[in-house]
Amino acid sequence: MESQMLVSLGLILATFALYIVISVYNRARATSDFYVASRGIPPMWNGMAIGGDWMSAASFIGMAGTVMALGYDGLPYIMGWTGGFLLLTFLLAPQLRKYGRFTVPEFIGDRFESNTAQLIAAIATVIISFTYIIGQLSGSGVVIGRLFNIPSVYGTMIGVVIIAIYATLGGMKGVTWTQVAQYMILIVAYIIPIVFISLQITSNPIPWLTYGGIVDRIGQIDRELGLSEYFAPFTESDKSQFLALMFTLMVGTSALPHVIVRFFTVSTMKAARWSGAFALLFIGILYLSAPAYAAFSRFILMTQVAGSPMNELPAWTQSWMDTGLLQTADQNGDGILQWTELSVGEDIVVMATPEIAQLGMFVIGLVAAGAMAAALSTAGGLLITISSSFAHDIYYRLIKPDASDAKRLRAGRIAIVLSTVIAGLVALDPPGVITQIVAWAFALAGGTFFPVLFLGIWWKRMNTQGAVAGMITGLACTLSYIFLAMSGITLLGIQDTGAGLIGVPINFLVCILVSKNTPAPPQHLQDDVIDLRYPEQMTYKDGEVWINDGTQN
Repeated sequence: MESQMLVSLGLILATFALYIVISVYNRARATSDFYVASRGIPPMWNGMAIGGDWMSAASFIGMAGTVMALGYDGLPYIMGWTGGFLLLTFLLAPQLRKYGRFTVPEFIGDRFESNTAQLIAAIATVIISFTYIIGQLSGSGVVIGRLFNIPSVYGTMIGVVIIAIYATLGGMKGVTWTQVAQYMILIVAYIIPIVFISLQITSNPIPWLTYGGIVDRIGQIDRELGLSEYFAPFTESDKSQFLALMFTLMVGTSALPHVIVRFFTVSTMKAARWSGAFALLFIGILYLSAPAYAAFSRFILMTQVAGSPMNELPAWTQSWMDTGLLQTADQNGDGILQWTELSVGEDIVVMATPEIAQLGMFVIGLVAAGAMAAALSTAGGLLITISSSFAHDIYYRLIKPDASDAKRLRAGRIAIVLSTVIAGLVALDPPGVITQIVAWAFALAGGTFFPVLFLGIWWKRMNTQGAVAGMITGLACTLSYIFLAMSGITLLGIQDTGAGLIGVPINFLVCILVSKNTPAPPQHLQDDVIDLRYPEQMTYKDGEVWINDGTQN
């Protein structure tokens, strides 16, 4: 056990050293480096960085466990997160890139010529990113806790220190290239265990083709035990919650500030579209693997752990019991562990798979390094977003527009350290499992930003009053519904993770009604909206479309 810990620790430290070297080599020396990597990232590498940024602890650690626990009813996480990238790639990202700003709040402030709108957007961005990063710190706690066989709380504290150091070094430029490395590490770490476990169970090393048969066998076991079948729809949630969660994750994906800003790091609208296409490819590799992880893990737990004598459980179970994420209780006193007497934390499925499959110390350490890469990559992007909201959108744009680059960079780095420490304190006792916490962030992002961004790009009549009213109302309604649902008060069976279905329509309605009943925006702002619909080689002005060399089209 000690040698296993040393191998895992060595791999994590080696990858962490790699990230530091990359960050130092690509250290931000100007604000354009710190916020948008000087807009010089090639589309394919940016797509891979988006994949690294996107593959958070929720995706790497939590999603497979959620699907294992919920079966069919866990699929909205996969469908919603993937579908959201289509919305973002086609409806928002290219147009936002053409507008040429550093952040989402800056776009909102300039699109509506309103400091108030920018301030509200900046505050909302901090709230959303802060919520999201709690899930990442909680995930790092799971990894480090297992590595040292200590409670996850102490693992979270260690993770806070690591992430705070890592994120302050390179800004967006450094974070981009470290996220490329982190994606490569996490995807290799994710795929290797599932290939070997598929080979062990089915004699076929291609898990994407074999896990369907395992699902059928799980269904047979479920029927024998009198349980709801694993992939029977709407057994863990009803249709309204299923659709609400999928909708929430979809619109939340397309409105997350830390994801949108990744499209600002390329040079053109075309490059932004290609970044989205590459991102979908790289993300799809993991998302197509998560259901296989879930099926294989559930099958092993049902056939190799459940039904075993309490004093003869597999050796790997004790290590996870020490972390508190796996619990057993011989409730009927027969000395045999029944399936209903086994409590499995959703956040351990991926991490435990190499031990379950007895893949050896190196693979166990590789998965630990991959999980840390997932938590670090997303945490880095979130911290840059929090930093830019404070240092750029509030400090520079609203408070001290004459601040030097050095002062802006210093303010951004101070914001990173403070937000990491505060989020870490909350993550010591997280208010939910990783995927649940992350779903709240998506609900808040969709409920606050999606209608304003969508209408701000595609409806020229959208004005400042509508944007301000929509963001305030959407954020307030989404937050309120999350708290109400957590206390047991729901509408149509929609739970806290589906709160976006409440906040987004209300935001749309408020934006439209307020905009319709207040003065239209100035003509030059309406022209800006039409201009966003054309390629960068064309400009809309004076009621005509012009080629950018000054000739009329």
